[in-house]
Amino acid sequence: MGTAQVCLIGAVMLLGLVCVPAPGVPGTLLCWAAVLWWATLQHTTLTWGVLAGATALLALTQVLLRLMPPRRIRDSGVNWRMVLTASGAAIAGFCVLPVLGAPLGFTATIYAIERARLGSHRSAWSATRRVMRTVGGSVLVELLSCLLVAGAWVGAVAAG
Repeated sequence: MGTAQVCLIGAVMLLGLVCVPAPGVPGTLLCWAAVLWWATLQHTTLTWGVLAGATALLALTQVLLRLMPPRRIRDSGVNWRMVLTASGAAIAGFCVLPVLGAPLGFTATIYAIERARLGSHRSAWSATRRVMRTVGGSVLVELLSCLLVAGAWVGAVAAG
């Protein structure tokens, strides 16, 4: 497999990560499709193992998302720009500090936006808790699972 093809698969994976918090866009499906594309081209035990693990993790994630309360973004007063910005910070945080960086980056970004908007710590923290109850849990669960899939894919590409 050539470098150009690996870069294209990586671009699809990145597009999936960016699309996870966007409403109505199948970011999880894009991440899984990128791994499927890579596995069908490589045909090694490692690639099929990564695909099996990604399939199991993303299927479990979908079950968890169905068990969580639905996202009610309009009712809470939270805007999608905040969620998308926080998701970008979660992706960057995952790269800096794997696994723990994603929820820390997401929550810290929401707090910083609310602190700048509201001015005081108490009201910003209250607004951050409201955002996390409204959409943070479901977005973080889905984003973290896709980040784990992307991390496994990057590790497998680097190893093989």
